[in-house]
Amino acid sequence: MGNVATRLLSIVLMLQSKPHIKAAEFAAELGVSERTVHRYMAMLDEMGIPIYSERGPYGGFSLVRGYKLPPMLFTAEEATVLYLGANLIKEMWGKAYRDAATAATAKLDNVLPDELRRQVDRAQASLAVCGLHRFNPTVWETYIDDLRRCVAERRQVWMRYRNFNREETERVVDPYGLALQWGLWYLVGYCHLRQDVRTFRVDRIQALELLEATFQPPPDFSVREFLATMTRPPEPVYQVEVRFNPDVAPRVAERRGAWQDLTEHPDGSVTVAFPTANLDWPTWWVLSYGAAARVISPPELAERVRQAAEAVVRMYTSEESNSTSE
Repeated sequence: MGNVATRLLSIVLMLQSKPHIKAAEFAAELGVSERTVHRYMAMLDEMGIPIYSERGPYGGFSLVRGYKLPPMLFTAEEATVLYLGANLIKEMWGKAYRDAATAATAKLDNVLPDELRRQVDRAQASLAVCGLHRFNPTVWETYIDDLRRCVAERRQVWMRYRNFNREETERVVDPYGLALQWGLWYLVGYCHLRQDVRTFRVDRIQALELLEATFQPPPDFSVREFLATMTRPPEPVYQVEVRFNPDVAPRVAERRGAWQDLTEHPDGSVTVAFPTANLDWPTWWVLSYGAAARVISPPELAERVRQAAEAVVRMYTSEESNSTSE
């Protein structure tokens, strides 16, 4: 019945935007037969929706002039999407949109019929999206609302920013947009200090001041496309192959990503292969499995793993010697 209700609503919305729609057009749009369309029209008539039809080349189905659907008419699925969306906004933005999200759901509570509310409550109780941010949103709540306002009003900002190496600089930035990536909020904008478009982690901003000066972003600039370009991995230089013992093979197979090729062997072991631009993180990834992982290629990776393992052994050997001498 859910699909039928959605189709009936779609028919009314189509008739509101365009009169004199033929049964064949409805059938093509809804993916049903013309006979089914006529059955839907009969159902709408029984529901009191004032639809009439005219024959001839310029005829078709139309709504009685002046009829409009109530402003808030949702299916259970649509209402659930709105509630879940409001809750996601509260989790991602913190207090910046908390009041607006609460007000939006309160309005939905007031207009939804009781039965529909019960369906939505059941859906919300069984659907959950958690852990969208790695940190408590209070780490960026101090500045996120001001940044959002400056993006909308196209106002420059002054900020004192601390980078990854904990070096602080003062900058004037034209804020083009805000983006949530990997559980963190980033500001994308033109940095007047570096004379280039840069990204800034909002939780690393130490001080912020809204300026009166305004700016115009490039007409063809897209925050989404810029971030996609920035996060695109460099061209691979190495082809890595690592073989894992049978005791860890199930864990490796379960955690493999789309960037990996995995081959299973008769003895229960697996070989993982993937391209990479550098050997830094593969070294520590292999070491995390200890003696259960063996590098097949490239030889440079095997050598780095060997040197790192020997350094760990030397460190613990030195500690044991010091404790014995004491």
